[in-house]
Amino acid sequence: MCLRKGLYTGLLMMAASLHAGAQQNVQFSQYVFNGLSVNPAYAGYKDAWYLNTIYRQQWTGFPGAPVTGGVSFDGPVRPLKAGAGFGLGLQLMADKVGPQQSYSFYASYAYRIALDAEHTRRLCFGLGVGVTQYRLAGNTLAYFDGDDPVFPGEGVNAYTPDARFGVYYHSPSFYVGVSVMDLFSRYTSTKYAWKGYNYQNIRKSQHIYLTTGVMFPLSEHLQLKPSLMIKDDFKGPTNLDVNAMLLIDRVFWIGGSFRTAVPVWKKQLPSGLESLNAASAIVEYYIGGKWRIGYAYDLNINELAGTQGGSHEISVGVLFPRKRFSTSSPRYF
Repeated sequence: MCLRKGLYTGLLMMAASLHAGAQQNVQFSQYVFNGLSVNPAYAGYKDAWYLNTIYRQQWTGFPGAPVTGGVSFDGPVRPLKAGAGFGLGLQLMADKVGPQQSYSFYASYAYRIALDAEHTRRLCFGLGVGVTQYRLAGNTLAYFDGDDPVFPGEGVNAYTPDARFGVYYHSPSFYVGVSVMDLFSRYTSTKYAWKGYNYQNIRKSQHIYLTTGVMFPLSEHLQLKPSLMIKDDFKGPTNLDVNAMLLIDRVFWIGGSFRTAVPVWKKQLPSGLESLNAASAIVEYYIGGKWRIGYAYDLNINELAGTQGGSHEISVGVLFPRKRFSTSSPRYF
């Protein structure tokens, strides 16, 4: 009970802060199997329509812990004729942490340019536009006082338009991408206010992502795919995610990742701020060449480890291949 009260008290203090910064974007452990979640230029990469669903329960057993669900659908609309084509993508996301909730919808467009005659090396430019609903539900808080002058009893809602931009290059064995998410978060004038109090911290912060990875053949039946992602909002610590996945007979993936903070930029951070290190174990299995089922388990490696039971993440993907978009190059990324 004390833990629950302490958590909600902390959330209340964050929500009531007049000058609080925005919150961090959701990061999935299985993002390496759905690049659209971090880069709109990824739309259509697989040369087939692809439906991906994901659900993440973070810090199980911890009151008010984050819960996130998402659905995305992307694919090629026009094949690479005369060396160029384009893809489209749609993404729905719902996120909840304590009394804070957000629901977002994005549509993405990717212009894809072939850099060789076989269309195995491509440079893609992507743009995404969407809208996010933010909500602060004060009546879900433990020990809520209906007469409290600071916290909203019926909840605060705000709708914000947004955009994202990315560049993505890939070949059969290598990829690199850079993207900026939540482009409008610093410039839109939407008010998150109730009775004169500002709740700006419930909205997401602008982030930049750098992703890269490579595929190494180890034997006829085994391949290794190391990759990394750097995420930064230029306010808090820079996040580094290092992954290593083994592909067995092109149907079963097994591996893991390690996430930590790295001092890339000179920032004025609060003293005593510690890295929220975490390790993940990831498995993915392909069924019949069309279905993909994945699971990831995350464990925090810090003081938070003893207060919760880790994080669980489940994803299911379905590929809808089309003959006119067929390709001879495997899609590892």
